[in-house]
Amino acid sequence: MKAVIQRVTKASVTIEGEKVANIESGLLILLGIVNEDAEDDIVWLSNKIVNLRIFSDDNDVMNHSLKDTCGDVIVVSQFTLQASTKKGNRPSYIKAARPDVAIPLYEAFVKQIEQDLGKTVQTGQFGADMKVELLNDGPVTIIIDTKNKE
Repeated sequence: MKAVIQRVTKASVTIEGEKVANIESGLLILLGIVNEDAEDDIVWLSNKIVNLRIFSDDNDVMNHSLKDTCGDVIVVSQFTLQASTKKGNRPSYIKAARPDVAIPLYEAFVKQIEQDLGKTVQTGQFGADMKVELLNDGPVTIIIDTKNKE
């Protein structure tokens, strides 16, 4: 499971002209899933994200987590995060999980992060053509891959 985590002052997802998700301060999480992903990846990644100390304290030091700030979250599925660009100029998405595998894992991740935060998380729509808008705060952007837990 690969996640691109962006600290935002606002973010939204629009599908066919309808805004389906909208937050102020918090995180926009783009999530890419592979066939090998499992429940332990979900639990580890969710815990890591909600406890990342990437929000500023009173001294403008990144010392607070999403839990500390009670920030909001949007999770967007993004199979292109699993792109391979090793050969040629057209990315290969063969590593990305097919919908029958990815959808249940995506939904389980959303439920896990809701449980870890104790609040509802907003989402895009799996497989939809989404327009994602954000105002990156900082900018702070972090990439986490559960297959490379450094």
